[in-house]
Amino acid sequence: MEYKSFIGGAWHETSDSTPNVNPSDTSDILGHAAVGGADDMARAIDAASGAAAQWAKSTPQQRFDVLDFIGSEILARKAELGELLSREEGKTLPEGIGEAARAGQIFKFFAGETLRQTGDILASVRPGIGVDVTRSPVGVVGLITPWNFPIAIPAWKIAPALAFGNAVVLKPAELVPGCAHALADIISRSGLPEGVFNLVFGRGSVVGPELIGSNKVNAISFTGSVGTGRAIAADCGKLLKKVQLEMGGKNPMVVLDDADLDIAVDVSVNGAYFSTGQRCTASSRLIVTEGIHDKFVAAVEERLNNLNVGHALRKETHIGPVVDEKQLQQDLDYVDIAAKDGGKVIGGQRLNRDTEGFFMAPALVTETTNDMRINREEVFGPVASVVRVKDYDEALAVANDTEFGLSSGVCTTSLKHASHFKANAEAGMVMVNLPTAGVDYHVPFGGTKGSSFGSREQGTYAAEFYTTVKTAYTLP
Repeated sequence: MEYKSFIGGAWHETSDSTPNVNPSDTSDILGHAAVGGADDMARAIDAASGAAAQWAKSTPQQRFDVLDFIGSEILARKAELGELLSREEGKTLPEGIGEAARAGQIFKFFAGETLRQTGDILASVRPGIGVDVTRSPVGVVGLITPWNFPIAIPAWKIAPALAFGNAVVLKPAELVPGCAHALADIISRSGLPEGVFNLVFGRGSVVGPELIGSNKVNAISFTGSVGTGRAIAADCGKLLKKVQLEMGGKNPMVVLDDADLDIAVDVSVNGAYFSTGQRCTASSRLIVTEGIHDKFVAAVEERLNNLNVGHALRKETHIGPVVDEKQLQQDLDYVDIAAKDGGKVIGGQRLNRDTEGFFMAPALVTETTNDMRINREEVFGPVASVVRVKDYDEALAVANDTEFGLSSGVCTTSLKHASHFKANAEAGMVMVNLPTAGVDYHVPFGGTKGSSFGSREQGTYAAEFYTTVKTAYTLP
């Protein structure tokens, strides 16, 4: 399979390509992805710029029909797309199918949003003058997406961009070209005018500056690492360009003495280790009060011993591989660092299976303090640490003692503590007796502090980024 860039309504080959390797079985090459250059990105930007005005004037029905078509085909093919996703990213097959379904649901939701766009008609403070407030597309939007959710995150950026009348240039992560190509193929048959949607494969260091620096691109939406996000924010700031960033997390799951132990173990293991821990919302810090600490650690260790790590497509697998060798080595390095800093490591070793892949036993690091590196820096793998605390007040303080603020959770049967935690957790999303990872597509997604910058993604709040407000006055 050749994964080509899609520019101006046509597929484009390049002289160079990279293999798409299955992390569950490195002998399985799914295809080869085009490696585009700055000139390819420039052509995509020109195509989007040329098509933007036409799409901005499209009717709500036109936009609905396009997005509804895309969503319907994704849902009809969720099993096929989910298998592709699991082969190239390493999620288990149920997780891959679930993510593909989520992408379809996102397009369906924003198809509906095309028909729900509203404005305001107000009376002026001056007699005889009318005021109306409407939203307009921002123009050309550059979308830069990561490898960990290779169809859902592109969907939750592309769908609102198109729904609100913008033209799009998508730059997906290099590790997951298959899902991006499949999504582009569906979009290419949706009735969308040529040039409104464009896909460019290539190295971020090469095509990224062209996308971010172009004066024809009006806004950038990025999901990825903190370092790259900060650099993009600086570049967009110099250009006075609208920017939206979703970056890292060091998400706490607080477990209080009064928690239901089974629920606490379920949500902690789910949040920390499912999807191989490769979620920005993963529960990487388990903050546990001393009365339940020992029982909780023993129960989590027992649960981890019963989880099967293996090939993502096999029914018995609970946790798939890490995405590639580089990420696996980073995870293993952090486990070593935690041990050298005084943590007690349970699991966390590289695993051999009957296929060559990037398998790692889930790691639980106990006896840590919140100032250790393992609790300060994002690992992005199947690694969680435990911090023992005295009581709720210390737990809340430790939970908030981080430069990140994406998701935060608490397990408790106390309404008082649950209510206080929801009000005082320094995070954009708060979960009570639920995993920190796992959100709905019709509500806002985003964090505080170093996790996010700019307006929220998803739901009706997506309009804040993908539109600009216009206020018009009329004297009849």
